[in-house]
This record gives sequence, C-alpha cells and structure tokens, in this order.
Amino acid sequence: MSKIGTVTLEALYGNKAGTMKKRYYELSKEFEALFGEKPVYFFSASGRTEVVGNHTDHNHGKVLAAAVDLDVIAAVVPTNNGIITVKSQSYPIDEIDSSDLEIKENEKNTSASLIRGVCAGLKNRGYAYGGFKAYTMSDVLKGSGLSSSAAFEVLIVTILNHLYNDGKVSDVAVAQISQYAENVYFGKPSGLMDQMASSVGGFISIDFADTENPVIESMNFDLAKNGHSLCIIDTKGNHADLTPEYAAIPVEMKAVASHFGTSVLRELDKNDIISNAVTLREKFGDRAVLRSLHFFDENDRVDEMSKALKSGDFAAFLDVIKRSGTSSYKYLQNVYANVAPDKQGVSLALYIAENLLQGEGACRVHGGGFAGTIQAFVPNDKLADFKTGIEAVFGVGSCYVLNIRSYGGTRVEFAD
Repeated sequence: MSKIGTVTLEALYGNKAGTMKKRYYELSKEFEALFGEKPVYFFSASGRTEVVGNHTDHNHGKVLAAAVDLDVIAAVVPTNNGIITVKSQSYPIDEIDSSDLEIKENEKNTSASLIRGVCAGLKNRGYAYGGFKAYTMSDVLKGSGLSSSAAFEVLIVTILNHLYNDGKVSDVAVAQISQYAENVYFGKPSGLMDQMASSVGGFISIDFADTENPVIESMNFDLAKNGHSLCIIDTKGNHADLTPEYAAIPVEMKAVASHFGTSVLRELDKNDIISNAVTLREKFGDRAVLRSLHFFDENDRVDEMSKALKSGDFAAFLDVIKRSGTSSYKYLQNVYANVAPDKQGVSLALYIAENLLQGEGACRVHGGGFAGTIQAFVPNDKLADFKTGIEAVFGVGSCYVLNIRSYGGTRVEFAD
C-alpha cells in the first residue's frame, strides 16, 4: 500500500499507542464482521479545541485552535461501484450513491448529508471521488465543543483524498470542502475554524480575512512545560434544537455588517459600531451590537495571544483566556440558551472551576457554547483535586485531560 501521508500509531498517539492498537484491532474486527472481508486502509481525523477566537471565523476573523488526541477513526475498503457505505459504531448504516449529488431535504442534519456534500465539494473543485466501505469509531464527545461533526467531515474527505486523489487535496481544501458539506448539505451555518483545526493539526493561528486562502501559522507551544494541563469538562448539556441559537450569532453579526454595505464584520472596525450605536440598536437590537463589539475585541485578543506564545509569556496567555471567556459570557452571550433559562450547566461549570482554581489557571466556555462543555487550563499540582471536584458535580468521566495532536486528517499505518 502507498505510504502517502501515512503515520504510525506511535507518531500519532505517543504514549497512548498501545491502547490505540487495541482500539484499531477492534475497529478492524467490526469491519470484518459487517462486510465479510478485512479492511485495506485505516484513517483518522481529530477533534479540536478552540483556545481564543470565539465565534469569529464566520465573519472572516482570527482564531487560535488546536487539534486534540480524541479522534474519529475508520477502517476502509475501496469499491468500484460508486457506492459509499459507512457504518459508524452505535449509529445506523449510511449508503450514498456518489453519482447522485443532489441536495436531499430529508437528509438535512444527518451524516448521510455530510458524505454526499463532501463528494459534491470535491466535484466542484475538480477532484475525484468514488465508492468505498467504511466502519468508523469515535471518542470525540458529541456536542462537546470538540467538533465531532468536523472530525467526521474531515475523515470522509481524507479517505476520498487518499483513495482517489493520491493525497493531492491540500489541508486547507480538505477543510473548505468539509465546511461546504456542513453548510450546504447538512444545513448548519458554521465557520471554517473547526474543520481547519481538524484538517491541519497542531496548535495553530488562523486568519480568515481571505477564506479561500486563510493564513495559517503553527505555534510552538508546550503546555506541559508550563506546568498546566488542558481539561475539557462535559456538563452533559443537550445540544438538541439549539441550531437556531448558534445560527443567530453569525446572522446578527452579518446583519450589522450589512448596514455598512459589507457582508462581514471583518471589513469594518470597532469605531464603526460605536459611532453608529444609536442607529444599530434601533435597527438590530442591543444583542447584535454587543456581539459585533465582541468580534472586534476577540480578534485583538488572538493577536495578543499569538504574541504571548511567541515570547513565552504564559501569564499573558492565561490572561487572554480569561478575558476572552468573560467577553463570550457578557457580550457574545453564548453560555446558555435563552430558550432554556433553567439549563445553565456551562455557567455552573465555570463557577465550580473558578472556585477550584482559586485564581490560578484559567477557564472559559468552549466552542459554540449554549450547552456542552467548558475549557480549563489547570496547574498540574491542582489537577487531581480539580478533576475530583468537577466530577463530584457533573459525574465520573466528565473531566477529560487532553493532549495536543500534531497531525490533522491522515492515513494510519496499522496491520492486525
């Protein structure tokens, strides 16, 4: 088999390689039990954590994000009939005829729509696609802010990239095709950050001023050397029916931009909003104005954090995290959903985390918000007590200690 873009378990998972070998072995056996043959290829795409740049990408802003060591993996056999068959563990099987790329309204919000949309995205860019059979397993928490949907999209593009395009689809194009599938076929108006972090890998800053050619910079940042661990706390919130809450953020920001004859806020500056606040409040409401102001300040914070990381100023890094989280809470207002004011698990988790950290480290809402998870940077000497305190409220296994992953979507070298 070709080694194009292939990584070993040891390179991909480090000291977790032994555990992952058992996971891939199980994946292989599940594939064989379902399809009656051994898999030929194995693939992986990671979840991601957003560090700063909360809800800026959809208005061509800036973000700092990182791939994490939770992923979606697939065992795969190519086929020559154009049919894509994907069975994800614990989910119904999807079967897509890649010769039919029409948008199906009855497929909206399903994995089948993402598969079909990925093929359409490849076709639109002049890339090849075709049939395959796959069995997938995921340890990316669904609804966690770690972007399980983006990981799945990137996985499907990565499979088709290697099976039919000799790995020639760039990391940026993989992300753009994934976003296209989510926006147009799945029906969720996400920005590009989730897919980009999953596709590229590592700890990266991204400037989306030109979304066709985003500027990506890798950050040489080792959290462990600064005596801290990255934790994601799952508050067990339910994301069902919250798509309108997410969608309202870019809609409101772009509505404010439209007042100035532009399509996105990145084409303006904060003074445009402040100097026209009276008119904007009357026309779009206070929340839209506040969310727009958050956008500009958040872009500045990305620059601040990039500077802090390059200079090794970890105290400044933590300060930016705290200020970004405060802005998300007060101005972006994505910590709980207005339609469910009695469900405020994220707010509670932030309180518990701050109480446990006692002024050290940092914590903030994670990802899209409204329900799900928070992110915390925890001093290692407090990690055990922090984990115990969080899980006393949100249950055993609710506090995940993660590592940053160097690789994006990739083929994996494994033989059972």
